[in-house]
Amino acid sequence: MDGNGRWAKSRGLPRFEGHRRGVEAVRRVVRSAIERGVQFLTIYSFSSENWNRPPDEVAMLMGLLKRFIRDDLAELNANGVKVRVIGERDNLSRDIVGLLVEAETLTAKNRGLTLTVAFNYGGRREIVEAARRLAIDVRDGRLDALAIGADEFAERLDTAGLPDPDLIIRTSGEMRLSNFLLWQAAYAELVFLPILWPDFDDAAFLSALDQYAARERRFGAVVEPAAVKSAS
Repeated sequence: MDGNGRWAKSRGLPRFEGHRRGVEAVRRVVRSAIERGVQFLTIYSFSSENWNRPPDEVAMLMGLLKRFIRDDLAELNANGVKVRVIGERDNLSRDIVGLLVEAETLTAKNRGLTLTVAFNYGGRREIVEAARRLAIDVRDGRLDALAIGADEFAERLDTAGLPDPDLIIRTSGEMRLSNFLLWQAAYAELVFLPILWPDFDDAAFLSALDQYAARERRFGAVVEPAAVKSAS
């Protein structure tokens, strides 16, 4: 979800307003996903690199997260949304961790849309941590090194139990993954939209889904043309 700051700057508004409007866009895309029968939606809300932003902006983003959970958790739960949070928690404040746990606990038994929030998340850190867990398991005799494959690695990622993404959408016209789901995105379809995130609406979501539907997914294989049956 990219472009909040540029959206605000282009309108002569403070960055806070861009982030606030970005939260409204999150609400819209979650509702659109539910209406369109999407089963899994992951939003990249705060990267591990975002700590490098000015302290007042970081504090503002944390405040918006708190407000989103407090204001929207009841609606998400009522709509059967299951919330899952991925990312590092050790360096988060106790109140933030408490809200994340509350959101996951309250919605744990829901069977509708699974909304995964990537918060304080970085793909490289996730991969390093998964490798570390594998190394510890081998060292402690719980795993044979020769038995390690892609499945064993994926089980130790933050996203364990979730399917790999079919489609990754990035707004604002930037054409990079920015440390997002690097392992999981191996065969994802990528759609880059020129609009800034606060302007992302149902029409933009539908446009991305239409682009995805028009693509042929081969996963590295060759798709043979369907045989033509002759008329009898």
